[in-house]
Amino acid sequence: MTLQAIDTGTATASPAPAAMALPSLTGMRWVAAFVVFVYHVRNFGYFDGESARIVDWAFGAGATGVSFFFILSGFVLAWSARPGDNARAFWLRRIARIYPVHLVTAAAALILAFTLVPGLRPSGPAETTANLLLLSSWNSPWWQALNPVSWSLTCEAFFYAAFPALYTGLRRTNARGLTALATACTAVVILLPLTNAFLALGWTLHSFPLARFPEFILGAAIGRLVQIGAWRGPGSEAAMGLTLIGYFLAQQLPGGSSYAAFTVIGLACLIPAAALNDLHGARSLWRRRRLVRLGEHSFAFYMIHILVMRSAEELLGTRPELGTGAALALATAVFAVSLGLSWGLYRWVEQPGRRWILRGARATSPSSRKDR
Repeated sequence: MTLQAIDTGTATASPAPAAMALPSLTGMRWVAAFVVFVYHVRNFGYFDGESARIVDWAFGAGATGVSFFFILSGFVLAWSARPGDNARAFWLRRIARIYPVHLVTAAAALILAFTLVPGLRPSGPAETTANLLLLSSWNSPWWQALNPVSWSLTCEAFFYAAFPALYTGLRRTNARGLTALATACTAVVILLPLTNAFLALGWTLHSFPLARFPEFILGAAIGRLVQIGAWRGPGSEAAMGLTLIGYFLAQQLPGGSSYAAFTVIGLACLIPAAALNDLHGARSLWRRRRLVRLGEHSFAFYMIHILVMRSAEELLGTRPELGTGAALALATAVFAVSLGLSWGLYRWVEQPGRRWILRGARATSPSSRKDR
């Protein structure tokens, strides 16, 4: 199967993806990872009283950061699809992108599980194997196996497996069809959790890969629209406004739907708006050097931070509910340790691991290049 980027003839094509970097999207990745971090600070009960209420108001919908990652993943993969690429080369690059950090953090979780944090201990070899193979979220009792945040990698692994076939269909679809597909996916993302909550169906949606697939397809359809120069959407300011409105609405409306339903429209507009700012050389809040640098470490930070928090919980107790000053100090310490470890993971695991996995492939695949 070939991932071939072709112009459908419906619009003027954008500049060749291979020649165009989109640093604003890297900067946005850091913001999303930070929102998820503070969401977990809130869940771990660091703050008490009025401070806890403020944190809950500001970050109670932080799970939407993962929705951003899913939409962004589809967008970037569609935007950067290479002419003449094949499914095997694509899958190898994705393995090289996520597996080194996944395996190291899973090993760290196992060590913690049998020493400091027994709550991380898996139920048995089957659960451990499922996590290592990125299959655990297909069985809802295992959705937080080993490293709790790796459930999202199980979803991503499914998305990656499906992408070659998905993109084959997308590249044969004209702008009108892509727009219809993006609209349908948006409707599913909104209506599925609302229906589940309203009818009390009890479906597991938040961590189930198939339920999160529409977010990825949405991102891929939008990425293809940008790729062929056919995206028509609001600018970055309006898109940011839509995202913030949805983010704060998510706290006020039915439970179980706050992870994606209310931010999907804003994010589906914000990601291409930021990308077009980069393509056109327009000013971008997300393209600042420090933010982009942090964004490069965001995957490692996301993968390690919950293990740091679980370790701190064992040392300090469950839900310490501290005063504002002490809670800020604790959150800052956990953040600093997580960021420091993410720097080490990025430098000594993620980058060299990717190079090592791809080294053999370069001899047989001249199109190989550094993956975004």
